[in-house]
Amino acid sequence: MSDLDVDESKRALLRAVKEKDFQAQVIELAQRLGWLAYHFRSVLVERKDGSKYWATPIEGDKGFVDVVFVRDRVLFAELKSETGRLSQEQAECIARLGRGGAEAYVWRPSNWPAIEIILR
Repeated sequence: MSDLDVDESKRALLRAVKEKDFQAQVIELAQRLGWLAYHFRSVLVERKDGSKYWATPIEGDKGFVDVVFVRDRVLFAELKSETGRLSQEQAECIARLGRGGAEAYVWRPSNWPAIEIILR
């Protein structure tokens, strides 16, 4: 097996990781390392016409990050699958947090080595 085959195999495995599973792994690691983790869970809402949509029952602007971590500092993380896309509101939230001096990240499964370093 060539290095190219190994790299493609790794990429295929990373693409298969679902966002909710990735999020659970990141939160578990953070908690093992002494971080408090806060996540606002989305709920499935049904309209009167029977159609459904996902919503996060918090008040405020759209696009707030997935998880807030607190230990000796505060981190904000938007977690995406390898192929997931940031909404315009999510990108704006991350940018504003950064401009405000916060540590704000967009993390994907391929970022795992950096995630470990940041959380340690």
